[in-house]
Amino acid sequence: MARKKILVTGGAGFIGGNFVQYMVNKYPAYDVYNLDVLTYAGDLTKHRNIENKDNYFFVKADIVDRGTIISLFEKEQFDYVVHLAAESHVDRSITDPGVFVRTNVLGTQVLLDASKHINVTKFVHVSTDEVYGELDFDPTTFFTEDTPLQPNSPYSASKASSDLLVRAYYETYGLPMNITRCSNNYGPYHFPEKLIPLTISRLLNDEKVPIYGDGKNIRDWLHVWDHCKAVDLVMHEGREGEIYNVGGHNERTNLEVVKTIMTILSKSEDLIEFVPDRLGHDKRYAIDPTKLENLGWKPTYTFENGIGQTILWYLDNKQWWENILSGEYQDYFINQYTIKNAKNC
Repeated sequence: MARKKILVTGGAGFIGGNFVQYMVNKYPAYDVYNLDVLTYAGDLTKHRNIENKDNYFFVKADIVDRGTIISLFEKEQFDYVVHLAAESHVDRSITDPGVFVRTNVLGTQVLLDASKHINVTKFVHVSTDEVYGELDFDPTTFFTEDTPLQPNSPYSASKASSDLLVRAYYETYGLPMNITRCSNNYGPYHFPEKLIPLTISRLLNDEKVPIYGDGKNIRDWLHVWDHCKAVDLVMHEGREGEIYNVGGHNERTNLEVVKTIMTILSKSEDLIEFVPDRLGHDKRYAIDPTKLENLGWKPTYTFENGIGQTILWYLDNKQWWENILSGEYQDYFINQYTIKNAKNC
């Protein structure tokens, strides 16, 4: 019986990296290919524990490089493509939208062409709840798979565009696909520009933690390992052509998240620093995951036990995030928060 081949794009990133490890360890009979161009957020050190396994392979390539991608697909004849490669930080999309259109839209289209070319068994496109826009603060309202797409940032607009391309390739060419849309992820190996790892790393160094606006924006938090299980289930059991929302039912304001981490680490709230709000900052995201739950998925982490586990991971893996912070990110942090704040004083 031939071994299944699975291509994971963006497998050196946060969600992709966790998914690669999950698949390599859970399915020794599957050959898992990690394709990543290794941008500023791409890190292969996280895969030291699997890099010598017989069913793990790394390919350095840009998903926009059509010739390389088509050749790779022709050579390897992948059964499944799980597409996680994306520029994902909203702040960066506001500064340079073109990079997001290039990777998230054009890159997706190249992968779709390559998948159609070799007739993959299924193309799983991992997207975001941000494509739905924002909700008000009514706790009874949630995003469903039928919520209209109303993206508010260049990042979410680029993801919505890629979602529509994936749908179009299913409707036009019959390419087998599923789309998943997740809420905010957290957990191990999260690049320290996002709220939770940024807060943990700065508090451990007794540095100020910047919070946009009044900190009342609400997000639904999903542990990345629960997300990995959801994508695995959709890849194997998802009904062809369907969209599945993946949410943790763990809504918290940004300020609540930061204060929770401060309490666990016994840090003073004096380290909170409110900075001018982000342009087009969505008020609230919240997902109704009923459709996915009916498929057989349930989150295993509450926010309370998940954030505790995540903080412990950062304490035990200080060298990893300190190495990250010593690089390009330092210049970005200074430009994104310190300079912006100084201009508004």
